[in-house]
Amino acid sequence: MSAERSRERGNPGTLPIADDALIIVPIRNVVLFPGMILPLTIGRQPSIIAAQQAVKTDHPVGILMQHDADIEAPGPDDLSRVGTLANILRYVTLPDSTHVIVCQGLQRFAVREYVAEQPFLVARVERLDEAEASDSETEARVLQLRERALEVLQFLPQVSRELVEAVKSVSQPGPLADLVASIAEIKLAERQRVLETIDVQQRLELVLQCLIKRLEVLRLSRELDERTKASIDQHQREYLLREQMKSIQHELGEGEAGNAAELATLRRAIVEAEMPEEVAAQANKELRRLEHMSDGSAEYSLLRTYLDWLVELPWKEPEADRIEIGEARRILDADHFGLAQVKKRIVEFLAVRKLNPKGHAPILCFVGPPGVGKTSLGQSIARALGRKFVRASLGGCHDEAEIRGHRRTYIGALPGNIIQAIRKAGSRGCVMMLDEVDKLGSGIQGDPSAALLEVLDPEQNNSFRDNYLALPFDLSRMLFITTANVLDNIPGPLRDRMEVIELPGYTHEEKFEIARRYLLARQIVHNGLQEGQLAISDGALAAIIRDYTREAGVRSLERQIAAVCRRAAVSVAEGSVSALEVGAEDLVGILGASKFDNEVALRTSLAGVATGLAWTPVGGDILFIEASQTAGDGKLILTGHLGEVMKESAQAALTLVKTSLGSLGLQPGGLEKSNIHIHVPAGAIPKDGPSAGVAIFIALVSLLSERPVRNDTAMTGEISLRGLVLPVGGIKDKVLAARRAGIRRVLLPARNRRDLDEVPVEARERLEFVFLDQVDEAIAQAMSTSG
Repeated sequence: MSAERSRERGNPGTLPIADDALIIVPIRNVVLFPGMILPLTIGRQPSIIAAQQAVKTDHPVGILMQHDADIEAPGPDDLSRVGTLANILRYVTLPDSTHVIVCQGLQRFAVREYVAEQPFLVARVERLDEAEASDSETEARVLQLRERALEVLQFLPQVSRELVEAVKSVSQPGPLADLVASIAEIKLAERQRVLETIDVQQRLELVLQCLIKRLEVLRLSRELDERTKASIDQHQREYLLREQMKSIQHELGEGEAGNAAELATLRRAIVEAEMPEEVAAQANKELRRLEHMSDGSAEYSLLRTYLDWLVELPWKEPEADRIEIGEARRILDADHFGLAQVKKRIVEFLAVRKLNPKGHAPILCFVGPPGVGKTSLGQSIARALGRKFVRASLGGCHDEAEIRGHRRTYIGALPGNIIQAIRKAGSRGCVMMLDEVDKLGSGIQGDPSAALLEVLDPEQNNSFRDNYLALPFDLSRMLFITTANVLDNIPGPLRDRMEVIELPGYTHEEKFEIARRYLLARQIVHNGLQEGQLAISDGALAAIIRDYTREAGVRSLERQIAAVCRRAAVSVAEGSVSALEVGAEDLVGILGASKFDNEVALRTSLAGVATGLAWTPVGGDILFIEASQTAGDGKLILTGHLGEVMKESAQAALTLVKTSLGSLGLQPGGLEKSNIHIHVPAGAIPKDGPSAGVAIFIALVSLLSERPVRNDTAMTGEISLRGLVLPVGGIKDKVLAARRAGIRRVLLPARNRRDLDEVPVEARERLEFVFLDQVDEAIAQAMSTSG
C-alpha cells in the first residue's frame, strides 16, 4: 500500500525527518511545561498523522500553542515561537474515534524555520537550555514561591496530597516555577509567557506575580462566600427566633394580641366605609387572607397597604350641593374681574346642577393663554358648589399607569393620579382640575389620553376601574374641569367629551383693575408689608402695564408689581422710610428702562412695511411685514423663519400684485428685473399660517407705489388669487393684541364680523373695525394719507 493511501486510512507510512528537524503538533488552550506529563486530545487530521509518525519512528514532537483557538488549520504564523519538546508515552484511540496522546515535556525549544507544512508541520528548532542559578536571591524567591503555591493549593477544592508533596519536594528553581505555573489557575497567556521566559530568576518573578494576583482573587472570593453564608444564617436565625417568640406568646396566652387588634380595627373600618357590595366582599376576602398570614412575610405588608387604600377611599354617597346662584355670582365676581361670558356659562352650569342634582355633569375645558385665571376659576366653582377642590397636573404625563395605576404584582405599585387625588380630597363629589391636558405625551408605557377617555365620559365613569384596586369606583358624582393653552394638541376623541370654554386675554383696562384690586394687595402681603407702607399710583400701574409687560394674562404684571413691593420692603426694613409712594416717574429707578416701546410708528413710517396680526399659543401678537426691492432676475426671497403655509401666502400675494399692476397704477414689467425680499422680524421665532396674506399684499403695494401704510392700522386675513379676503381664526386674541400695542384701526375679513361678539366691550369701543371683501378695499383703507 502506498504512503498516501496509508495516511488516508489513519496509519501513515514512515516519512523521512532530518536530524535537526522536529514534528510540530499544534494544540489549543493548553501549555505543556518541561517535566510535566499531560494527556492531549487531538482531532485534526494533520495532528493525528504527525503523532502517528512520531510514534512509529520513535521521534519526539514539538508542542506549540496556537494564538487563536478558533483557527482549524493553523499555519506557521498562527503558532507561538516557543514550545515544549515532548515524548509521546502513549497513543490511545477511544471507542468514539477520539485520539489521545500522553506527552511528557522534556525541554523548551524555539522555532527557527518551518521546512514542511504538508502532510503536517515540520520545523528546524533550537533547543533552549536553562542556566543553573544558586545565589541567595534565587533561593529566597524559591522559598517565597513555594509558600505562595502551597497557600493557593489550600484554596483549591479536592487537591491531592501527591501534588502538595510534589511542590514541597522540587528544589530546582526552573522546574519549580514550571510546576507551579502548570497547577495554578492562571491565565493561558501568562502561562505562555512563563514558558517563553528562559532566564530562571525572571521566570520565578513572573510566576510569583501571577500567583499573588491569583491568591488575592481566591481570598476575596472566600470572604464573599463567608459573608453570604453569614447573611443567610442570620436570616434563618431571625426566622427561628420569631417562630420561637410566637410559640412562647401562645404558651403564655398572649397569642398575637397586637395583630388581632390591628385586624379588628381593619374589620371595623371596612364596615364603616359603607363600601358597595362587590368591594366589601373583596375587602373581607383579603382580610381573611391577612389573618392567616405571618406578619413577617413580604406579602403581608403589600396586602395591608391594599386594604388601607380600600378603607380610606370615600365610598359613601357625597353630600348634596349647596348652590345659591346669587352667592355663586358674588364669589365669581370677587375672585375674577372681567370674563363676563365665562362667568355667564359657569352660572348656567350651576343653575342646571341645582335643578337636576343627579344629572350628568359636563366636562368643562378652560382654554386660554397662560395667566388668565383658568386654575383659579376651578377653585371658585368649588367654592360656589361647597365642594372640596383637588388638582392633578397632566403636563408631561406619558405613562398610562399615571391615570389607571399599576397592578399590585409590581413592586411599589400605587393607584393612579385620579384615585390618589380622590383619597386626598376625602370626597367622591369633589371638583377635580386636570391641568395642562394639552401637554399629555405618549410612549412605550401607553397613551394617557386614551386612559382619560373613560374618566371623562359621564356615561362610563360610574364604574371606573383602577389597575391597583381592580374594583369599580364611581366617578359620576365628581366635577371634572380641564385646562389647556392650545385646543389643537388635545386628541379628537378626548376633545369631543369636553365642553370648551375659551378664556381670552385681558384688555388694558381689565389688567389695570385686576392689578389694583387683586395683585397689588396680594403682593403686599407676600412681601411682608403692612397696610399703608406702600402706595402705587394709578399712573404707575398703567405705566407698568404699558411699558413693562405685553402678555395676554397677568403673570408678568404680577412679577413687576412684586419687584416694586420688594423695593419697598428693603426701604422699610432698612428704616430709611416708614412708607413708600411710587409714581410713574419712579419706575425707571425700580424696574429699569422700559421694556416695550411703541414700535408701530417707527416701523411703518417707511414704504414697504405693514402691520399684521398673529395668533400664538400664549395669546395674540402684532407682526411686522417688511418688503424691499433690489436689482435681480425676478426672485422672491423670504426670511424670518417662515413656515410653508406663510411662504405660500407670500407667493400668492406677489402673484396677485403682478396681475394687478395696471389697476394699481404701476408700471408692468418692472418686477422682472428686480428681486423682492420679504422679511418678518424676530427671525428666531417660527411663524406660519395664512393670516398674514393681506398684510404681505399691502406691504408689497406700499413698496411698489412708494406710499407708506398708516401707522395706526393693523390687518389680518387670507387672500386668494382672485383678490378675495378670506376669514381666519383667533380674531379675539388678535384684536386684543392690537389694543395692547396701541393700534386704533383693525382691518378684518368681512366673514369674521360675527367673531367680534367674543371681543370684550372695552376693546370694541376703543378700536375702529374695517371689514374687507376684496384686497382693493384693503388698499384704500390701509394706504390712506389720513392719520
